[in-house]
Amino acid sequence: MTSNDFLKVADAGSAAWAPDSWQNLVAAQQATYPDTAALEQALTELGNLPPLVTSWEILALQRQIAEAQRGERFFLQGGDCAESFAECTSTVITNRLKVLLQMSLILVHGLQMPVVRVGRFAGQYAKPRSSDTETRDGVTLPSYRGDIVNSPEFTPEARIPDPRRLIQAYSCSAQTMNFTRALVDGGFADLHHPEYWDLGWVEHSPLAEEFHRLAESIGRSVRFMETISGKQAGSVKRVDFYTSHEALHLHYEQALTRKVPRQDGYFNLSTHFPWIGMRTTSRDNAHVEYMRGIRNPVGIKVGPSVEPSDLVKLIEVLNPDREAGRTVLIHRMGASQIEERLPRLIKAVKDSGHPVLWISDTMHGNTESTADGIKTRRFRNIMKEMELAFEVHRDNGSRLGGVHLELTGENVTECTGGARDLVDADLRRAYKSTVDPRLNYEQALELAMLIVRKHNQS
Repeated sequence: MTSNDFLKVADAGSAAWAPDSWQNLVAAQQATYPDTAALEQALTELGNLPPLVTSWEILALQRQIAEAQRGERFFLQGGDCAESFAECTSTVITNRLKVLLQMSLILVHGLQMPVVRVGRFAGQYAKPRSSDTETRDGVTLPSYRGDIVNSPEFTPEARIPDPRRLIQAYSCSAQTMNFTRALVDGGFADLHHPEYWDLGWVEHSPLAEEFHRLAESIGRSVRFMETISGKQAGSVKRVDFYTSHEALHLHYEQALTRKVPRQDGYFNLSTHFPWIGMRTTSRDNAHVEYMRGIRNPVGIKVGPSVEPSDLVKLIEVLNPDREAGRTVLIHRMGASQIEERLPRLIKAVKDSGHPVLWISDTMHGNTESTADGIKTRRFRNIMKEMELAFEVHRDNGSRLGGVHLELTGENVTECTGGARDLVDADLRRAYKSTVDPRLNYEQALELAMLIVRKHNQS
Protein backbone atom coordinates (compact mmCIF):
# COMPACT_ATOMS: atom_id res chain seq x y z
CA MET A 1 0.00 0.00 0.00
CA THR A 2 1.28 3.44 -0.91
CA SER A 3 1.09 6.57 1.25
CA ASN A 4 -1.56 8.02 -1.09
CA ASP A 5 -3.71 4.94 -0.58
CA PHE A 6 -3.58 5.36 3.18
CA LEU A 7 -4.41 9.06 2.91
CA LYS A 8 -7.53 8.11 0.95
CA VAL A 9 -8.43 5.73 3.79
CA ALA A 10 -7.96 8.52 6.32
CA ASP A 11 -10.26 10.80 4.33
CA ALA A 12 -12.86 8.04 4.04
CA GLY A 13 -12.64 7.44 7.79
CA SER A 14 -14.08 10.88 8.54
CA ALA A 15 -17.19 10.37 6.35
CA ALA A 16 -20.56 8.92 7.36
CA TRP A 17 -20.68 5.13 7.36
CA ALA A 18 -23.34 2.67 6.28
CA PRO A 19 -23.14 -1.06 5.47
CA ASP A 20 -23.14 -0.20 1.76
CA SER A 21 -20.87 2.88 1.83
CA TRP A 22 -18.01 0.72 0.57
CA GLN A 23 -19.81 0.68 -2.79
CA ASN A 24 -18.77 4.32 -3.31
CA LEU A 25 -15.16 3.13 -3.66
CA VAL A 26 -13.40 0.76 -6.01
CA ALA A 27 -13.43 -2.72 -4.48
CA ALA A 28 -10.56 -5.08 -5.28
CA GLN A 29 -10.91 -8.86 -5.54
CA GLN A 30 -14.64 -8.87 -6.31
CA ALA A 31 -16.36 -11.27 -8.70
CA THR A 32 -17.96 -9.98 -11.89
CA TYR A 33 -21.41 -11.53 -12.16
CA PRO A 34 -22.88 -11.69 -15.66
CA ASP A 35 -26.44 -11.86 -14.27
CA THR A 36 -26.86 -8.84 -11.98
CA ALA A 37 -30.57 -9.53 -11.44
CA ALA A 38 -29.73 -12.98 -10.08
CA LEU A 39 -27.10 -11.40 -7.81
CA GLU A 40 -29.63 -8.94 -6.37
CA GLN A 41 -32.12 -11.74 -5.80
CA ALA A 42 -29.50 -13.84 -3.97
CA LEU A 43 -28.45 -10.88 -1.82
CA THR A 44 -32.06 -10.11 -0.88
CA GLU A 45 -32.54 -13.74 0.13
CA LEU A 46 -29.28 -13.71 2.08
CA GLY A 47 -30.29 -10.52 3.88
CA ASN A 48 -33.44 -12.20 5.19
CA LEU A 49 -31.69 -15.29 6.56
CA PRO A 50 -30.89 -15.59 10.29
CA PRO A 51 -27.44 -14.49 11.50
CA LEU A 52 -24.72 -17.10 11.89
CA VAL A 53 -23.28 -15.65 15.11
CA THR A 54 -24.58 -13.35 17.84
CA SER A 55 -23.55 -9.90 19.01
CA TRP A 56 -22.92 -11.13 22.56
CA GLU A 57 -20.51 -13.77 21.25
CA ILE A 58 -18.68 -11.07 19.28
CA LEU A 59 -18.42 -8.83 22.34
CA ALA A 60 -17.22 -11.76 24.46
CA LEU A 61 -14.47 -12.39 21.92
CA GLN A 62 -13.48 -8.73 22.03
CA ARG A 63 -13.12 -8.97 25.80
CA GLN A 64 -10.92 -12.03 25.43
CA ILE A 65 -8.76 -10.29 22.82
CA ALA A 66 -8.40 -7.35 25.23
CA GLU A 67 -7.15 -9.83 27.83
CA ALA A 68 -4.70 -11.22 25.27
CA GLN A 69 -3.48 -7.68 24.61
CA ARG A 70 -2.69 -7.43 28.33
CA GLY A 71 -0.79 -10.72 28.24
CA GLU A 72 -3.48 -12.70 30.06
CA ARG A 73 -4.42 -15.01 27.16
CA PHE A 74 -2.86 -16.51 24.03
CA PHE A 75 -4.68 -16.27 20.69
CA LEU A 76 -4.86 -19.43 18.52
CA GLN A 77 -6.39 -19.04 15.08
CA GLY A 78 -6.31 -21.93 12.63
CA GLY A 79 -8.14 -23.71 9.86
CA ASP A 80 -8.34 -24.20 6.13
CA CYS A 81 -6.82 -21.83 3.60
CA ALA A 82 -10.07 -22.13 1.65
CA GLU A 83 -13.08 -24.19 2.65
CA SER A 84 -14.88 -26.16 -0.02
CA PHE A 85 -18.54 -27.10 -0.19
CA ALA A 86 -17.56 -30.73 -0.81
CA GLU A 87 -15.73 -30.85 2.55
CA CYS A 88 -18.68 -29.62 4.60
CA THR A 89 -18.85 -33.04 6.23
CA SER A 90 -18.92 -34.27 9.80
CA THR A 91 -15.55 -36.02 9.43
CA VAL A 92 -13.68 -32.96 8.10
CA ILE A 93 -15.25 -30.62 10.66
CA THR A 94 -14.58 -33.00 13.56
CA ASN A 95 -10.96 -33.63 12.56
CA ARG A 96 -10.25 -29.93 12.20
CA LEU A 97 -11.75 -29.27 15.62
CA LYS A 98 -9.69 -32.10 17.12
CA VAL A 99 -6.41 -30.59 15.90
CA LEU A 100 -7.29 -27.14 17.24
CA LEU A 101 -8.33 -28.62 20.60
CA GLN A 102 -5.11 -30.60 20.83
CA MET A 103 -3.03 -27.54 19.97
CA SER A 104 -4.91 -25.43 22.51
CA LEU A 105 -4.40 -28.04 25.24
CA ILE A 106 -0.64 -28.03 24.58
CA LEU A 107 -0.68 -24.23 24.79
CA VAL A 108 -2.82 -24.05 27.94
CA HIS A 109 -0.61 -26.60 29.68
CA GLY A 110 2.69 -25.13 28.49
CA LEU A 111 1.89 -21.42 28.76
CA GLN A 112 -0.19 -21.73 31.95
CA MET A 113 -2.78 -19.29 30.64
CA PRO A 114 -6.17 -19.46 28.88
CA VAL A 115 -6.27 -19.69 25.09
CA VAL A 116 -8.60 -17.80 22.74
CA ARG A 117 -9.70 -20.43 20.22
CA VAL A 118 -10.65 -19.08 16.79
CA GLY A 119 -11.41 -21.41 13.91
CA ARG A 120 -10.65 -20.23 10.41
CA PHE A 121 -13.84 -21.85 9.16
CA ALA A 122 -17.62 -21.48 8.69
CA GLY A 123 -17.16 -18.78 6.07
CA GLN A 124 -13.67 -19.06 4.52
CA TYR A 125 -15.08 -19.67 1.04
CA ALA A 126 -13.71 -16.62 -0.82
CA LYS A 127 -10.07 -16.40 -1.91
CA PRO A 128 -8.03 -13.48 -3.29
CA ARG A 129 -6.25 -14.03 -6.58
CA SER A 130 -3.27 -12.33 -8.19
CA SER A 131 -5.09 -12.06 -11.53
CA ASP A 132 -8.71 -11.89 -12.68
CA THR A 133 -8.03 -14.56 -15.29
CA GLU A 134 -6.10 -17.82 -15.61
CA THR A 135 -4.58 -19.18 -18.83
CA ARG A 136 -3.86 -22.83 -19.56
CA ASP A 137 -2.69 -24.16 -22.92
CA GLY A 138 -3.77 -20.97 -24.63
CA VAL A 139 -7.25 -20.95 -23.02
CA THR A 140 -8.11 -18.02 -20.73
CA LEU A 141 -10.90 -18.25 -18.14
CA PRO A 142 -11.92 -16.30 -15.02
CA SER A 143 -9.81 -17.19 -11.99
CA TYR A 144 -11.18 -19.47 -9.30
CA ARG A 145 -12.19 -17.16 -6.44
CA GLY A 146 -13.33 -19.75 -3.97
CA ASP A 147 -16.47 -21.86 -3.79
CA ILE A 148 -18.55 -18.84 -2.83
CA VAL A 149 -18.01 -17.53 -6.39
CA ASN A 150 -17.24 -20.36 -8.83
CA SER A 151 -15.72 -23.84 -9.16
CA PRO A 152 -12.04 -24.81 -9.41
CA GLU A 153 -12.55 -27.00 -12.51
CA PHE A 154 -10.98 -25.35 -15.57
CA THR A 155 -14.06 -25.16 -17.80
CA PRO A 156 -16.04 -22.12 -18.99
CA GLU A 157 -19.16 -23.34 -17.18
CA ALA A 158 -17.38 -23.94 -13.86
CA ARG A 159 -15.65 -20.57 -13.82
CA ILE A 160 -18.75 -18.41 -14.38
CA PRO A 161 -19.53 -16.58 -11.10
CA ASP A 162 -22.82 -17.95 -9.78
CA PRO A 163 -24.83 -15.86 -7.25
CA ARG A 164 -26.57 -18.97 -5.88
CA ARG A 165 -23.21 -19.96 -4.43
CA LEU A 166 -23.65 -17.13 -1.90
CA ILE A 167 -26.63 -18.99 -0.48
CA GLN A 168 -24.73 -22.28 -0.55
CA ALA A 169 -21.80 -20.66 1.30
CA TYR A 170 -24.22 -19.43 3.96
CA SER A 171 -25.78 -22.88 4.23
CA CYS A 172 -22.42 -24.66 4.62
CA SER A 173 -21.29 -22.05 7.14
CA ALA A 174 -24.48 -22.54 9.15
CA GLN A 175 -24.09 -26.33 9.09
CA THR A 176 -20.46 -26.05 10.17
CA MET A 177 -21.33 -23.66 13.01
CA ASN A 178 -24.26 -25.80 14.14
CA PHE A 179 -22.19 -28.98 14.25
CA THR A 180 -19.24 -27.28 15.95
CA ARG A 181 -21.50 -25.78 18.62
CA ALA A 182 -23.19 -29.14 19.16
CA LEU A 183 -19.84 -30.88 19.62
CA VAL A 184 -18.47 -28.27 22.01
CA ASP A 185 -21.67 -27.85 24.03
CA GLY A 186 -22.13 -31.63 24.15
CA GLY A 187 -18.82 -32.22 25.90
CA PHE A 188 -16.59 -33.01 22.92
CA ALA A 189 -13.93 -30.76 24.49
CA ASP A 190 -14.27 -32.42 27.92
CA LEU A 191 -10.86 -32.94 29.52
CA HIS A 192 -12.26 -36.04 31.20
CA HIS A 193 -12.41 -37.66 27.74
CA PRO A 194 -9.47 -36.58 25.57
CA GLU A 195 -9.89 -39.82 23.64
CA TYR A 196 -12.67 -38.02 21.77
CA TRP A 197 -9.96 -35.94 20.14
CA ASP A 198 -8.02 -38.82 18.58
CA LEU A 199 -7.39 -38.87 14.84
CA GLY A 200 -7.37 -42.48 13.67
CA TRP A 201 -4.90 -42.01 10.83
CA VAL A 202 -2.13 -40.85 13.19
CA GLU A 203 -2.57 -43.42 15.95
CA HIS A 204 1.06 -44.57 15.59
CA SER A 205 2.59 -41.09 15.43
CA PRO A 206 5.22 -40.28 18.10
CA LEU A 207 3.58 -36.86 18.48
CA ALA A 208 0.22 -38.51 19.09
CA GLU A 209 1.79 -40.59 21.86
CA GLU A 210 3.33 -37.47 23.39
CA PHE A 211 -0.02 -35.70 23.26
CA HIS A 212 -1.76 -38.66 24.92
CA ARG A 213 0.73 -38.58 27.79
CA LEU A 214 0.07 -34.86 28.24
CA ALA A 215 -3.71 -35.32 28.14
CA GLU A 216 -3.59 -38.20 30.60
CA SER A 217 -1.45 -36.15 32.98
CA ILE A 218 -3.91 -33.27 32.87
CA GLY A 219 -6.82 -35.67 33.28
CA ARG A 220 -5.25 -37.15 36.41
CA SER A 221 -4.74 -33.64 37.81
CA VAL A 222 -8.39 -32.74 37.14
CA ARG A 223 -9.65 -35.93 38.79
CA PHE A 224 -7.36 -35.34 41.79
CA MET A 225 -8.72 -31.83 42.30
CA GLU A 226 -12.29 -33.13 42.00
CA THR A 227 -11.56 -35.81 44.58
CA ILE A 228 -10.17 -33.48 47.21
CA SER A 229 -12.78 -30.77 46.57
CA GLY A 230 -15.72 -33.12 46.28
CA LYS A 231 -16.96 -31.16 43.25
CA GLN A 232 -16.82 -31.84 39.55
CA ALA A 233 -14.77 -29.35 37.52
CA GLY A 234 -17.57 -28.41 35.14
CA SER A 235 -15.56 -25.72 33.39
CA VAL A 236 -13.30 -28.34 31.80
CA LYS A 237 -16.21 -29.93 29.94
CA ARG A 238 -16.57 -27.22 27.31
CA VAL A 239 -14.62 -24.37 25.74
CA ASP A 240 -15.41 -21.15 23.95
CA PHE A 241 -14.91 -21.41 20.21
CA TYR A 242 -15.12 -18.55 17.74
CA THR A 243 -15.06 -18.35 13.94
CA SER A 244 -13.12 -16.16 11.52
CA HIS A 245 -12.69 -15.56 7.82
CA GLU A 246 -11.24 -12.99 5.47
CA ALA A 247 -13.94 -10.40 4.75
CA LEU A 248 -13.29 -10.51 1.03
CA HIS A 249 -16.64 -10.83 -0.75
CA LEU A 250 -18.16 -7.52 0.30
CA HIS A 251 -21.68 -8.15 -0.99
CA TYR A 252 -21.86 -11.27 1.19
CA GLU A 253 -20.49 -9.43 4.25
CA GLN A 254 -22.91 -6.51 3.75
CA ALA A 255 -25.93 -8.82 3.49
CA LEU A 256 -25.13 -10.27 6.92
CA THR A 257 -24.34 -6.94 8.59
CA ARG A 258 -27.15 -6.06 10.98
CA LYS A 259 -28.26 -3.86 13.84
CA VAL A 260 -29.27 -5.76 16.98
CA PRO A 261 -31.50 -4.82 19.93
CA ARG A 262 -29.93 -2.97 22.85
CA GLN A 263 -26.60 -2.43 21.08
CA ASP A 264 -25.27 0.55 19.16
CA GLY A 265 -23.95 0.27 15.64
CA TYR A 266 -23.72 -2.62 13.22
CA PHE A 267 -22.33 -6.13 13.65
CA ASN A 268 -21.08 -8.46 10.93
CA LEU A 269 -23.08 -11.52 11.95
CA SER A 270 -21.48 -13.88 9.43
CA THR A 271 -18.46 -14.39 11.70
CA HIS A 272 -17.01 -13.34 15.03
CA PHE A 273 -13.67 -12.16 13.70
CA PRO A 274 -13.26 -10.86 10.13
CA TRP A 275 -9.89 -9.76 8.80
CA ILE A 276 -8.50 -7.74 5.89
CA GLY A 277 -5.99 -9.48 3.63
CA MET A 278 -2.92 -7.99 2.02
CA ARG A 279 -4.54 -7.55 -1.38
CA THR A 280 -7.51 -5.52 -0.13
CA THR A 281 -5.92 -2.53 1.58
CA SER A 282 -4.27 -0.89 -1.42
CA ARG A 283 -6.86 -0.44 -4.17
CA ASP A 284 -9.40 2.27 -3.38
CA ASN A 285 -9.90 0.85 0.10
CA ALA A 286 -13.47 -0.41 -0.15
CA HIS A 287 -12.66 -3.20 2.29
CA VAL A 288 -11.24 -0.79 4.84
CA GLU A 289 -14.30 1.43 4.42
CA TYR A 290 -16.54 -1.55 5.20
CA MET A 291 -14.49 -2.80 8.14
CA ARG A 292 -14.22 0.56 9.91
CA GLY A 293 -17.97 0.64 10.57
CA ILE A 294 -18.63 -2.78 12.09
CA ARG A 295 -18.47 -3.54 15.83
CA ASN A 296 -16.54 -6.83 15.45
CA PRO A 297 -12.89 -7.15 16.39
CA VAL A 298 -10.90 -6.70 13.18
CA GLY A 299 -7.72 -8.38 11.97
CA ILE A 300 -5.23 -6.69 9.62
CA LYS A 301 -2.69 -8.70 7.66
CA VAL A 302 0.66 -6.86 7.73
CA GLY A 303 3.30 -7.72 5.13
CA PRO A 304 6.92 -6.68 4.65
CA SER A 305 6.08 -3.82 2.27
CA VAL A 306 3.94 -1.86 4.75
CA GLU A 307 5.50 1.38 6.02
CA PRO A 308 5.26 2.08 9.78
CA SER A 309 3.52 5.45 9.46
CA ASP A 310 1.02 3.99 7.03
CA LEU A 311 0.16 1.15 9.38
CA VAL A 312 -0.52 3.60 12.21
CA LYS A 313 -2.83 5.62 9.94
CA LEU A 314 -4.75 2.47 9.04
CA ILE A 315 -5.16 1.52 12.70
CA GLU A 316 -6.45 5.02 13.44
CA VAL A 317 -9.11 4.66 10.73
CA LEU A 318 -10.24 1.25 11.95
CA ASN A 319 -10.09 2.01 15.67
CA PRO A 320 -10.32 5.80 16.20
CA ASP A 321 -11.69 5.39 19.74
CA ARG A 322 -8.82 3.08 20.70
CA GLU A 323 -11.09 0.33 21.97
CA ALA A 324 -9.31 -2.50 23.74
CA GLY A 325 -9.73 -5.81 21.94
CA ARG A 326 -10.68 -4.18 18.65
CA THR A 327 -7.43 -4.46 16.63
CA VAL A 328 -5.39 -7.56 15.85
CA LEU A 329 -2.26 -7.17 13.71
CA ILE A 330 -1.35 -10.37 11.86
CA HIS A 331 2.20 -10.05 10.56
CA ARG A 332 3.29 -12.32 7.71
CA MET A 333 6.83 -11.36 6.78
CA GLY A 334 8.54 -14.56 5.73
CA ALA A 335 11.51 -16.08 7.52
CA SER A 336 13.98 -14.10 5.39
CA GLN A 337 12.46 -10.65 6.07
CA ILE A 338 10.99 -10.62 9.56
CA GLU A 339 14.14 -9.45 11.36
CA GLU A 340 14.53 -6.49 9.02
CA ARG A 341 10.91 -5.45 8.53
CA LEU A 342 9.07 -6.10 11.80
CA PRO A 343 11.00 -3.97 14.36
CA ARG A 344 10.10 -0.63 12.75
CA LEU A 345 6.42 -1.58 12.72
CA ILE A 346 6.49 -2.60 16.37
CA LYS A 347 8.11 0.69 17.36
CA ALA A 348 5.66 2.81 15.37
CA VAL A 349 2.62 1.08 16.85
CA LYS A 350 4.05 1.28 20.39
CA ASP A 351 4.75 4.99 19.95
CA SER A 352 1.19 5.57 18.70
CA GLY A 353 -0.29 4.23 21.94
CA HIS A 354 -2.92 2.17 20.11
CA PRO A 355 -3.95 -1.05 21.89
CA VAL A 356 -3.22 -3.95 19.55
CA LEU A 357 -2.69 -7.68 19.71
CA TRP A 358 0.26 -8.86 17.61
CA ILE A 359 -0.05 -12.37 16.20
CA SER A 360 2.14 -14.18 13.70
CA ASP A 361 1.13 -15.79 10.42
CA THR A 362 4.19 -17.87 9.54
CA MET A 363 2.50 -19.50 6.55
CA HIS A 364 1.92 -16.89 3.84
CA GLY A 365 5.36 -15.32 3.77
CA ASN A 366 6.97 -18.71 3.22
CA THR A 367 5.04 -19.99 0.20
CA GLU A 368 7.09 -21.26 -2.75
CA SER A 369 6.83 -23.67 -5.66
CA THR A 370 8.73 -26.87 -6.32
CA ALA A 371 10.57 -27.60 -9.56
CA ASP A 372 7.37 -29.35 -10.71
CA GLY A 373 5.30 -26.21 -10.06
CA ILE A 374 3.55 -27.47 -6.92
CA LYS A 375 2.88 -24.77 -4.34
CA THR A 376 4.26 -25.69 -0.93
CA ARG A 377 5.76 -24.37 2.29
CA ARG A 378 8.93 -25.64 3.94
CA PHE A 379 8.22 -26.50 7.55
CA ARG A 380 11.71 -25.42 8.54
CA ASN A 381 10.92 -21.90 7.27
CA ILE A 382 7.60 -21.87 9.12
CA MET A 383 9.38 -22.89 12.31
CA LYS A 384 12.18 -20.37 11.74
CA GLU A 385 9.78 -17.46 11.31
CA MET A 386 7.89 -18.51 14.44
CA GLU A 387 11.10 -18.55 16.46
CA LEU A 388 12.18 -15.18 15.07
CA ALA A 389 8.73 -13.66 15.73
CA PHE A 390 9.05 -14.32 19.45
CA GLU A 391 12.64 -13.05 19.49
CA VAL A 392 11.93 -9.86 17.53
CA HIS A 393 9.02 -8.94 19.79
CA ARG A 394 11.06 -9.65 22.91
CA ASP A 395 14.04 -7.63 21.65
CA ASN A 396 11.79 -4.67 20.82
CA GLY A 397 9.88 -4.52 24.09
CA SER A 398 6.75 -6.08 22.64
CA ARG A 399 4.88 -9.35 23.03
CA LEU A 400 3.75 -11.91 20.48
CA GLY A 401 0.28 -12.81 21.69
CA GLY A 402 -0.91 -15.39 19.19
CA VAL A 403 -0.63 -17.27 15.91
CA HIS A 404 -2.63 -17.49 12.68
CA LEU A 405 -2.18 -20.83 10.87
CA GLU A 406 -3.50 -22.76 7.90
CA LEU A 407 -3.95 -26.37 8.98
CA THR A 408 -6.17 -29.40 8.60
CA GLY A 409 -7.01 -32.59 10.44
CA GLU A 410 -6.88 -34.56 7.21
CA ASN A 411 -4.00 -36.84 6.19
CA VAL A 412 -2.40 -34.41 3.74
CA THR A 413 1.11 -33.91 2.40
CA GLU A 414 1.19 -30.25 1.42
CA CYS A 415 4.04 -28.72 3.45
CA THR A 416 7.42 -30.44 3.33
CA GLY A 417 9.40 -31.35 6.44
CA GLY A 418 8.05 -31.96 9.92
CA ALA A 419 7.90 -35.14 11.99
CA ARG A 420 7.69 -37.41 8.94
CA ASP A 421 10.33 -35.41 7.07
CA LEU A 422 8.17 -34.97 3.96
CA VAL A 423 10.03 -34.18 0.72
CA ASP A 424 8.88 -32.73 -2.59
CA ALA A 425 8.09 -36.19 -3.96
CA ASP A 426 5.59 -36.75 -1.10
CA LEU A 427 3.47 -33.78 -2.14
CA ARG A 428 1.76 -35.69 -4.96
CA ARG A 429 0.72 -38.44 -2.54
CA ALA A 430 -1.95 -36.51 -0.62
CA TYR A 431 -2.15 -32.91 -1.84
CA LYS A 432 -5.82 -31.92 -1.43
CA SER A 433 -5.86 -28.14 -1.12
CA THR A 434 -7.32 -26.19 -4.05
CA VAL A 435 -5.43 -23.03 -3.09
CA ASP A 436 -2.66 -22.96 -0.45
CA PRO A 437 -0.73 -25.74 1.34
CA ARG A 438 -1.71 -26.50 4.94
CA LEU A 439 -0.03 -28.04 7.97
CA ASN A 440 -1.07 -31.58 8.77
CA TYR A 441 -1.70 -32.92 12.27
CA GLU A 442 1.91 -33.71 13.15
CA GLN A 443 3.26 -30.42 11.84
CA ALA A 444 0.56 -28.49 13.74
CA LEU A 445 1.38 -30.19 17.06
CA GLU A 446 5.12 -29.78 16.51
CA LEU A 447 4.56 -26.07 15.96
CA ALA A 448 2.42 -25.83 19.11
CA MET A 449 5.26 -27.33 21.12
CA LEU A 450 7.72 -24.83 19.61
CA ILE A 451 5.36 -21.97 20.52
CA VAL A 452 5.38 -23.09 24.16
CA ARG A 453 9.17 -23.23 24.27
CA LYS A 454 9.69 -19.83 22.62
CA HIS A 455 6.94 -18.11 24.59
CA ASN A 456 8.40 -19.26 27.87
CA GLN A 457 11.85 -18.02 26.83
CA SER A 458 10.56 -14.56 25.90
